[in-house]
Amino acid sequence: VQLQASGGGLVQAGGSLRLTCAASGSASRIDAMGWSRQAPGRQREFVARITSEGILLYVDSVKGRFTISRDNAKNTVHLQMNSLKAEDTAVYYCNAVIDSGAGYWGQGTLVTVSS
Repeated sequence: VQLQASGGGLVQAGGSLRLTCAASGSASRIDAMGWSRQAPGRQREFVARITSEGILLYVDSVKGRFTISRDNAKNTVHLQMNSLKAEDTAVYYCNAVIDSGAGYWGQGTLVTVSS
């Protein structure tokens, strides 16, 4: 499985961005897809996940501001990020887990929120 993330950029605090991750390869075997992020000097942290059944999970810090969605037909997952804060600044990584339990990561996309 190959994952290609896009949509990062520079935005002012309070603004919005939409990240997209496109899966290819053995995309039909994908179960869950999601996003993690890594801020400078910090460990990578979980942000959001959506399963093939549409079950959603978010880290508390983004609940009510971020929305994850998935288009199974197009093998894509989106992360709509609203009311962005400076502390959301990070490199965002797309990830996927296939039916065997194996996990895959895409390259990161940088989100910078200016205060």
